[in-house]
Amino acid sequence: MKKFLTITLKESNLSMHTFVKGAVIGLFSLAITACSSNQEDQLKTSKSSPDVLYSQARTSMELGNYSKAVRSLEALDSRYPFGPHKTQVQLDLIYAYYKLDDPASGIANIDRFIRLNPTHKNIDYVYYMRGLVNMQSDNYMFHDMLNIDRTDRDPKVAQDAFKDFDRLIKSYPNSKYAPDAAKRMQQLKNRLAKYSINVAEYYIKMNAWSAAATRAQSVMETFPGTPSTERALEIMSIAYGELGQAKLKENVLSVMQANFPNNSALSN
Repeated sequence: MKKFLTITLKESNLSMHTFVKGAVIGLFSLAITACSSNQEDQLKTSKSSPDVLYSQARTSMELGNYSKAVRSLEALDSRYPFGPHKTQVQLDLIYAYYKLDDPASGIANIDRFIRLNPTHKNIDYVYYMRGLVNMQSDNYMFHDMLNIDRTDRDPKVAQDAFKDFDRLIKSYPNSKYAPDAAKRMQQLKNRLAKYSINVAEYYIKMNAWSAAATRAQSVMETFPGTPSTERALEIMSIAYGELGQAKLKENVLSVMQANFPNNSALSN
């Protein structure tokens, strides 16, 4: 029996060795092919005129090949910075980086465009894209797929996105992007309010009642009308109770009675 097992393990190891060897050779071949293909693309790009390069970039974008589009657009941007398509190239790069989920490159190109073209006719679009890119930075695809709540993460880029959309709406109220920006601002308000509630919850765990009440109060003042409002009132009621602030707690419960009459805190 042991002999049979030994022979089987040897055969298994041999098969695995053969498989690994084959896989390595295959991957090496693919790498060589990809490298060769990239070199050919670079050679073609280096010899192309601005019109041909831009046509290639547009075709790639229409086909959804944003990586290839970026290569053509970057070549145009670096080799023909004052070419006939210079402004549109920068706008297309912004969109392509957004589609590639590359917020760092997206923001860098957006800020450069705003700096160089502050009065451009499509500047409202650029501010809109800045908000979208910052929202993209705040999103975690796998958390969304697995329905994991991560509103406790650093809200810096969410705050930046909110400011971007707010600037768009205030500076260009008639922009065709303004309605969608307003909807996204509401989403961001909900996210930022939830973050503040998470902070207040932490203060409660630490028995930092004054800090918890202050943070919950900020939700009421800064993010009114969000789903977190009810929990903010609950936290304020608990905190004021612990602090011996009977009058403040009474005021909070009065607001809760008017807005959330079925809340269990009212029956305590």
